[in-house]
Amino acid sequence: MLTIKLPQIFRVHQVPRIFWEDGIMSGYRHPKSSALDCVLSSFQMTNETVNIWTHFLPTWYFVWRFLVLSSSLDLCQEPYHWPLLIYLLLVCLYPFASSCAHTFSSMSARARHICYFCDYGALSLYSLGCAFAYGAYTMPDHWVSGVLHNYFVPAAAFNSFVCTGLSCYSRFPELEHPRLSKVLRTAAFVYPFLYDNIPLFCRLLFCFWSNCAWNEAVAGYCYHLFFALLTGFLFASHLPERLAPGRFDYIGHSHQLFHICAVLGTHFQLEAILCDVRSRQAWLRGRLPAPGLPGTFGTAGLALLGNVAIIGAFTAALPWAPGSSVSPCSVPTEAGHCKDP
Repeated sequence: MLTIKLPQIFRVHQVPRIFWEDGIMSGYRHPKSSALDCVLSSFQMTNETVNIWTHFLPTWYFVWRFLVLSSSLDLCQEPYHWPLLIYLLLVCLYPFASSCAHTFSSMSARARHICYFCDYGALSLYSLGCAFAYGAYTMPDHWVSGVLHNYFVPAAAFNSFVCTGLSCYSRFPELEHPRLSKVLRTAAFVYPFLYDNIPLFCRLLFCFWSNCAWNEAVAGYCYHLFFALLTGFLFASHLPERLAPGRFDYIGHSHQLFHICAVLGTHFQLEAILCDVRSRQAWLRGRLPAPGLPGTFGTAGLALLGNVAIIGAFTAALPWAPGSSVSPCSVPTEAGHCKDP
C-alpha cells in the first residue's frame, strides 16, 4: 500500500532565527524542506497551514466571480470595463501569490525571502488595481476630469514601485533591527492604501455631510474600510499571540485573522465597485472619454515589469542579507538535533 510520510515539525529554537515569527513557539517546518514537503505540509497542521488555505481557497472564489462577470459583462471588448478587468485580475493574483509564498517559504532562507518578495509585489499590484477601479468608477462627482483624476493612476503605478521596493528592503534589517523592519513594511503598505482611498474617503465624507442616499456602494465601501483597518491593526499588533505566546501557534494567530479580514474587505470592495460600475455608467460615459490601451493595459504592463525588475534586484542582493543562508549547526535533523546543511 502506498503511504505518504508527512514532514516533521519543529519548535522555534530548532529553526534559524530568520524563520521565527513573533509569539509563535511551535509548528515550524524544516528550513530545508523540498517542494514536495512544502506541498504535503499544507495537509498537516503547522503554523502555516491556515495561512495557506485562507488565501488559497479565496483565490478560487475570486476566480469564480471573475468568470461569472466575464459571462455577463464584455470585459475585453468594452473599454469602459477595462479598468474593472485589470482590477479583477489583480484581485485573483494577490491571494494566490500569498498562498504560494506561505507554502514554499520553508525551502531555504533564500527561498523564504524570494517568496515574500513576490508576495509583496502582488500586493503592490493589487493596490494599483484598486486605483484603476477607483479612478474609473468611484471618483467623487466634482473631481471627475480634475487634476487628481488625470494623474491618479500614474501616481498609483509609481506608488507600487515604492511599496515593493520598501517592503522588499524591510527584509534586510529584519534580524538586526526587527522594529525598524516592521515599521518599514507597515509603512510600505499603509502609504498606497491611504493614497488609493483618497477618492473614497472624500466621497464618503461628502455623502455624510450632504445626507445622500445610503446605497449598496456606500455600504460596501464602509465595510471594506472597516475590514481594511482591522487588517492593518492585526498586521501591526501581532495580537493575540503576543499576549499568550504558544497558545495560538496553529489556529487563531494574527496572520490568519489578517488573511481573513483582507479577503472579506476585498469581497465588499468588489461588490461596491460593481455597484458603481453599473449605477454610474451612463453618467461617467457622458463626462469622460473611453479608456485607452496606453492608460490601462499599457500602464499595468509597465507597472508589472517595473515590479518584477525591483524583485529581481533585491533577489540579486540577497547574498548580502543577514540570515540569507542557513549557517552550520542550524538545520534540525528528525531527532531535533543540529547538523551541517
